[in-house]
Amino acid sequence: MSRTVVATANAPEALGPYSQAIKAGDLVFLSGQLPIDPASGALVEGDIAAMTNQIFANLRAVLEAAGSSLAKVVKVNVFLADLNDFQAMNVAYATFFPNDPPARSTVQVARLPRDARIEIELVARA
Repeated sequence: MSRTVVATANAPEALGPYSQAIKAGDLVFLSGQLPIDPASGALVEGDIAAMTNQIFANLRAVLEAAGSSLAKVVKVNVFLADLNDFQAMNVAYATFFPNDPPARSTVQVARLPRDARIEIELVARA
């Protein structure tokens, strides 16, 4: 099975020794995205909905670089610093998957890189 690194300048650079995504066969594995504006490199300010929207803009850019799209997502993992943000995140999240949403897990974590409040990773078909 082939393994290809996927990278785009339209999403934040990796914060460490990992790739934005790896395409393996007919699947694309996206690393977790924080709510970082790729132009400034800064975490976006605002509520969890604004952060979720920025993350999905980043995820969409990486998916497009891999020849995929949000319509081909099969699994999503959401990491929240505070589960009290779950409902507001869920409302924003639903706008990206209006029909037949992918499988998903959502968990509260002790801490995220750069003290972000949310991180999202996913797997999609190529």
